Amino acid sequence: MRFNLDMPKWKWPFYIMVHPFEGFEDLRWKKAYSMRVALVIVALFFIVSVCEQLMTGFLFNRNYVKIFNIVPIIVQTLVVFFTWVIGNWALCTLFDGEGTMKNICVNTAYALVPMLIGKVINIILSNCLQNSESAFIVFVSYLTILWTAILLISGMRTVHQYSIPKTLLFMLITIFAMVVIIILLVLLVSLFQQVYVFVYSIYTELLYRFSSLEPTTLVLIMIGAVVLVAAIVITAYTLYEKHQLKKEMKKLKS
Repeated sequence: MRFNLDMPKWKWPFYIMVHPFEGFEDLRWKKAYSMRVALVIVALFFIVSVCEQLMTGFLFNRNYVKIFNIVPIIVQTLVVFFTWVIGNWALCTLFDGEGTMKNICVNTAYALVPMLIGKVINIILSNCLQNSESAFIVFVSYLTILWTAILLISGMRTVHQYSIPKTLLFMLITIFAMVVIIILLVLLVSLFQQVYVFVYSIYTELLYRFSSLEPTTLVLIMIGAVVLVAAIVITAYTLYEKHQLKKEMKKLKS
């Protein structure tokens, strides 16, 4: 017996949370995926994670609030989420998965709702309970993490139409793919940083040697030099291609 599934799109995450197994099947059957709702959930998850670090009661807050750094929270929420979605989507074709990037993103975001609610509950409890009553906070944390894990497994199984063992294997390989993607991102950021330092050192050296020039004029000269080098490389490559084409034509004629 199916429930009335003609509900607004914002109600689907709560319906799936209460019906972890048939909820994703109903979502797939109804084609009620909403990217907007998914992005709102991810944004709320990030905001609540920031609030958790800043607003948790001092008895339970292990963070040094006076020195607040938002970068680790961005990595733990947004970077991990989108890395999971990209890695999952990139690997699904190798495992004959049927999910699209939108479906994977929506199912993953909907699975985060219990953990999101758990964080809000723990923020409230941490400002009401004593240190000896920390078991309630630990219980809520583990319960919502387990709930989210069950929803995530169910969502990945449904979106790719896998069996449970294949879903678990696929999720483990996705975690490995996430590690590879993050390593590549770190290397890419490091490369751009080195390029920036190299260009900036050239700029400061030229600024020192040609101190009579305005900084904006020097920047325009550097941009012009880069464009000139690029034009020379493109012209040389074009001439080489034409030369190779002529050689091929001569071989065909002979």
